Amino acid sequence: MAQFGVKRSVLRSVLLNFLNFGIAFMLVSAERSLKHGETTKESETNNNYFLKAINFLWKSDESGYHHVWPEMELNWQIVLGSVIGFFGAAFGSVGGVGGGGIFVPMLSLIIGFDPKSATAISKFMIMGGAASTVYYNLKLRHPTLDMPIIDYDLALLIQPMLMMGISIGVVFNVIFADWMVTVLLIILFIGTSTKAFFKGVETWKKETILKKEAARLSASNDSDNGDVDYKPLPSGPPKDNTDKGVSVWENVCWKELGLLCFVWVAFLVLQIAKNNTGTCSVLYWVLNLLQIPVSVGVSLYEAVSLYKGRRVIASKGDQGTNFRVLQLVTYCAFGVLAGVVGGLLGLGGGFIMGPLFLELGVPPQVSSATATFAMTFSSSMSVVEYYLLKRFPVPYALYFTAVATVAALVGQHIVRRLIILFGRASLIIFILASTIFVSAVSLGGVGISNMIGKIERHEYMGFENLCKYGS
Repeated sequence: MAQFGVKRSVLRSVLLNFLNFGIAFMLVSAERSLKHGETTKESETNNNYFLKAINFLWKSDESGYHHVWPEMELNWQIVLGSVIGFFGAAFGSVGGVGGGGIFVPMLSLIIGFDPKSATAISKFMIMGGAASTVYYNLKLRHPTLDMPIIDYDLALLIQPMLMMGISIGVVFNVIFADWMVTVLLIILFIGTSTKAFFKGVETWKKETILKKEAARLSASNDSDNGDVDYKPLPSGPPKDNTDKGVSVWENVCWKELGLLCFVWVAFLVLQIAKNNTGTCSVLYWVLNLLQIPVSVGVSLYEAVSLYKGRRVIASKGDQGTNFRVLQLVTYCAFGVLAGVVGGLLGLGGGFIMGPLFLELGVPPQVSSATATFAMTFSSSMSVVEYYLLKRFPVPYALYFTAVATVAALVGQHIVRRLIILFGRASLIIFILASTIFVSAVSLGGVGISNMIGKIERHEYMGFENLCKYGS
């Protein structure tokens, strides 16, 4: 019954997300009709209105995107941007979301990059923060089970689909107008942050009950040091002995890591080959489509193994077995959705994966570590794609990536100490929810401001020409 409830909850979340995307695109169409304020002649017939709408959304010889790359020099913008980027990376790495929702507004509003260049640099920063976080997590164990804190089977199921979604999202980032991205972002982030917040409240209440029970048992046993041997909740705080670091070699599952690296290398080869072909040629699209069998093949291998019981998602404990086909398909669909969002908005796929893993019953520490592990592969691939598209200045990207790398290590260390001190792993969930909400407000505010500015300047706000930018 519990598994059925989780399955129904996840399925409902998938349907709501696709419904939100549908509503967003309806709003997109409505907004377009208001932009130019045309005369009543344009609505004489439905056919003319349709043609006008198409003409507004698509003009192959026009573009609303222009590079704005400020000179790199020591000034107050760099200092303030570095401070904001540091805290964004620290909190983003803890929540397993990367911090892109804070990086993009910082790079756009303070440093002065155009929104799409800011998106590309944001991916570079996410990659640096994710890599350092993974290095930190490789020394840690699961809070309640004898296994690494990174769930490699869960990553192997989701990461290939995430990579495929990233490629789709990067293409959408080139094609979509900024205001379309803004509408999608606000709808998606408000929903996921709300869901994560209520999950945090639920976990906080369970932890409170656990702590009260421990205190009651301690008092009844007249223990001198107050320590009681009790079994913590799967999402509860780590015991002292589970938080101790171990050898990195002991925490690496080499077979799963090898498959994940295979997916990454295959995508890299396809991206480089695609960049050396004629844009929008037959070979160009063939190379794009070859990503599908690579990602689907590896995820399908893991899904079949989970379905037949040859493998388990061990971080869920006893609930990590007996998966149904619909459940596995749903998880893979979420992986694609997370990748599309990550590539489109320049964010870590953790904005989708974090809440998803929590809904699956994965402990917060494992959810954050596994989402960040998967993001390391996806964000690095996004960086390659954006670099091939010449979307960011390398010196700026390297500097802010260094800031994010250091910040992620500091954030992980401090928050882990706080979890042990207060005995509440729900802190990770609240950090996740807060980061997503702040990202929704900041990115949404920047997007709306840019949208209003373009309307006032009567700039083109339709779809971009992918073939033009790839050449």
